Amino acid sequence: MATLDGTAEHSSSGAARLRELLADQQKVIVCPGVYDGLTARIAINAGFDCLYMTGAGTTASRLGMPDLGIATFNDMRDNAAMIAGLGSTPLIADADTGYGGPIMVGRTVQQYMRAGVAGLHLEDQIQSKRCGHLAGKELVDEETYLSRIKAAVMAREQSAGDIVIIARSDALQSLGYEAAVRRLQMAIQAGADVAFLEGFTTIEQGRQVCIDLAPTPVLLNMVSGGVTPQITALEAQEMGLRIVIHPGFALGPVLTSVTAAARELRKTGAINPGKDPMPPRALFEVCGLNHCIAFDKAAGGLAFQKGV
Repeated sequence: MATLDGTAEHSSSGAARLRELLADQQKVIVCPGVYDGLTARIAINAGFDCLYMTGAGTTASRLGMPDLGIATFNDMRDNAAMIAGLGSTPLIADADTGYGGPIMVGRTVQQYMRAGVAGLHLEDQIQSKRCGHLAGKELVDEETYLSRIKAAVMAREQSAGDIVIIARSDALQSLGYEAAVRRLQMAIQAGADVAFLEGFTTIEQGRQVCIDLAPTPVLLNMVSGGVTPQITALEAQEMGLRIVIHPGFALGPVLTSVTAAARELRKTGAINPGKDPMPPRALFEVCGLNHCIAFDKAAGGLAFQKGV
């Protein structure tokens, strides 16, 4: 039976499905970065196994601001809940620093769990953080970082359900490889499920961190134009990486296309629809129009008996 959002019903949680994907040692989980309902629908319809809610995209789309730690817990949790609620595809969501001390980190984890998020990542930057591929990042000390991970694990243990905890370290930029790996090793010992070395700059570093942290799965943040070299899913698999997130999956194309459309409209007073213009219904079908009509009819509704 189809749900209202048009996806098949699942008895397992998003976290359980994400753990099933991680259990397949031969699989690289490719996650397109989404930030609103439309980009999430597009990625779901394309058949990806897992989605990633980008903090940069959430901040840009909801607030019109740069990724400088401006988005609040409420901004991020609410957006994650909306995306996770669109279907059964597991969602990994950015949780920044956890938005405070241990109590707030625990609340963040529990609220993300209730929102249906399958996994989240927590980092070791200070509260006024910034995008991991910008310069000038500042870090908290090891004890503070470890307290964030411990709080996350404790909150999960004290709650019904599950969530995959991803420990992220931005220490490579300022403290070097060994210090960053040490932080991740401590986070794993504290109960983190996945390690995330942000901003590695060579293929060799990416391969080595997988060796140094084995058997813990390692996540790659594939930022186009960032400090990490371009790595394909096949190359990631060969390196030993298990999850690849693409935060710019939708941001880049939207920025480029909409900027061009804005310039055209401003210059000519019209928009060229191209050879195959999209009617409104086609857009709404991406967002589940046909499933909504079917749901209404099955419930005895008459809203669409004359068509749409």
